[in-house]
Amino acid sequence: MAAGALRGVLWPRAAAGLRAAQAALAAPSGARAASEMSKDMMPGPYPRTPEERAAAAKKYNMRVEDYQPYPDDGLGYGDYPLLPNKSHYERDPWYQWDQPDMRHNWGEPMHWDFDMYIRNRVDTSPTVVPWHTMSKHFLLLSAMLIMFGLGEIYPSYRPVGPKQYPFNDLYLERGGDPNKKPPAVIHYEI
Repeated sequence: MAAGALRGVLWPRAAAGLRAAQAALAAPSGARAASEMSKDMMPGPYPRTPEERAAAAKKYNMRVEDYQPYPDDGLGYGDYPLLPNKSHYERDPWYQWDQPDMRHNWGEPMHWDFDMYIRNRVDTSPTVVPWHTMSKHFLLLSAMLIMFGLGEIYPSYRPVGPKQYPFNDLYLERGGDPNKKPPAVIHYEI
């Protein structure tokens, strides 16, 4: 009886201790995810006056002449600068970047869709293929097309001899007379 009463008292204590441990492991209500932008980095309202444009340009470390915000079309870009759609491949690889893998400097605004233009994604640089490389590819492609055409005009097959059957070319199975000697079948020449 005493053990049952003791068990009844210990169970609520253990449950309360478990709830307290779970609450201690959970993030506090004021914590935010590490990937979230801070409030000072979030875009502000769309700049309407020249003073607001100058303040937004200063906020993003840009000159007023270079600053151009996204159009105010209701998508929520606010005062974020409209940067050119250029991949990181177009940036100078020999420059001493603060983040060399991203080719990005500290305090420099990032493209709104920067994850689409990083170096292992889209390459927007104007790469001109040299003529000698293009001619080699064209030569290979034309040789393949010529060979396919010749194969269609003059098909070739593996040489095949007549089908060979056992028991004198199935003499009896094909209705031969069992009283007569079957003819000799030779499938080769010497």
